[in-house]
Amino acid sequence: MKRPDIGKLKDLMARLRGDGGCPWDREQTLPSLVPFIIEEAYEVISAIDSKDPVHIKEELGDLLFQIIFSARIMEEAGSFDLSDVIDTSHEKMVRRHPHVFGEAKAETSEEVLKHWAEIKKEEKKAAKPEGYLSGIPEKMPALLRAHKISQKAAKVGFDWKDVEEVFVKLEEELNEFKAEVRKRDADGMEEELGDLLFTIVNVSRFLEVNPEDALRKTIGKFINRFHHIESTIMDKGLDLSAVDLEEMERLWQEAKALEKK
Repeated sequence: MKRPDIGKLKDLMARLRGDGGCPWDREQTLPSLVPFIIEEAYEVISAIDSKDPVHIKEELGDLLFQIIFSARIMEEAGSFDLSDVIDTSHEKMVRRHPHVFGEAKAETSEEVLKHWAEIKKEEKKAAKPEGYLSGIPEKMPALLRAHKISQKAAKVGFDWKDVEEVFVKLEEELNEFKAEVRKRDADGMEEELGDLLFTIVNVSRFLEVNPEDALRKTIGKFINRFHHIESTIMDKGLDLSAVDLEEMERLWQEAKALEKK
């Protein structure tokens, strides 16, 4: 297998940002790249879901390009360059795998994760003191962030005993949400809906189901089924708005049956 030549992309980025380069690329800053970094990360996930190697390869390249872009901006600011990014990542991964590069022993994934957590804890001791639940990025999707925050709180004992207790809490939050809906209190509905969603995230944590993945897959399933409704109606020469809900529901059930086949 040929050795990857990441220098090609680094040189390309220097050209795009240099004199006579691309006006748009030259105007970008780290904050302006944030939406593109997030978008490319999600496109990698979508490509992985597609199981198409060509698509995955392309999207990984696009995400890599955003990393090189960001590193170039920091290099121009005199902070660090791409080599420093690679060296820092390499050093961290070696440090966090003492069972591979050191004397520690880890025969299972659970033991690996335990070592990982202990090493991260030691690393944070040397960093600026912060709250226990700090450090989980605010830009992270809310469902995923809620999952990680509740997971971290559970590690120090702030948790229910079992999923049945969470179900009781879920019912309580649902009733509180319904009460706010009946009152039509906008602020109250928002607050209680947030509590309800957070509790559902905790149900998923107890069941070891990633809520972000679950919702993402459900969205994909909804889109596929809706597209079945749309294409079937259009094949009949009709417009979506001209079909009643009963017919749409029939086609929805038809799409579900096709999935099972």
